[in-house]
Amino acid sequence: MASLEELVTYTNQLLQIDSFKDYAPNGLQIEGGEIVDSLVAGVTASEALIDVAIEQQADAILVHHGYFWKGENPCLTGMKGRRIRKLVKHDISLLGYHLPLDAHQELGNNTQLAKLLGLLVEGVMDEQGVGNVGTLEKPCSLDVFTQRVASVLQREPLVIAAGDHPVKRIAWCSGGAQKYLQKAADMGADTYLSGEISENTVHEARELGVHYIAAGHHATERYGIQALGEHLQSKFALQYQFVDIDNPV
Repeated sequence: MASLEELVTYTNQLLQIDSFKDYAPNGLQIEGGEIVDSLVAGVTASEALIDVAIEQQADAILVHHGYFWKGENPCLTGMKGRRIRKLVKHDISLLGYHLPLDAHQELGNNTQLAKLLGLLVEGVMDEQGVGNVGTLEKPCSLDVFTQRVASVLQREPLVIAAGDHPVKRIAWCSGGAQKYLQKAADMGADTYLSGEISENTVHEARELGVHYIAAGHHATERYGIQALGEHLQSKFALQYQFVDIDNPV
């Protein structure tokens, strides 16, 4: 077990949260009890995840998508109020790590995707280290690579072919990072993989000549939080459980 303060301080430093300009606070978002012995992790702090944590009598929840996003209504009413009331009532802390978990070069979402898909990292896509560019261990056709993505992520991706060229140099960024497509093209990628896609992305991919693979926001961001949770379990001898709340997006 660990004190909440010790756990938060260690994780904040591990992920270097002060180095990021983010859309939500990183670190401790809801403060519960002083001691953490049991930790539940998930991609998003949904009510379903909170209910599992309550059932498991967890002391803390660790997520990639927490609360208090910029631009949202700050009032604790409705859905948001229900979630936070449950956490407070059951003395459960909520720790959320967004961009720092995307970017971490050992535990992060994009590093984990590279390991799973056989991608060799050569560089990063932005100044905060979010997103990567590199190559496949062995070039292959778009169809073969798509089959690999579907098998690994257990989800059929949406694929926009931009020609008949093979997949050799690839850029990737988990989650909703379709806006990085132009950057991927500028970095010489022939293929770009992210979680989501927008209407305009289809035309841009075709015109840029870059295959686009929308592999799922949730599906591409399941692995960083698991790697972080397992690391904290080992570091602090915690009881730990990852809960995968189904999400087709």
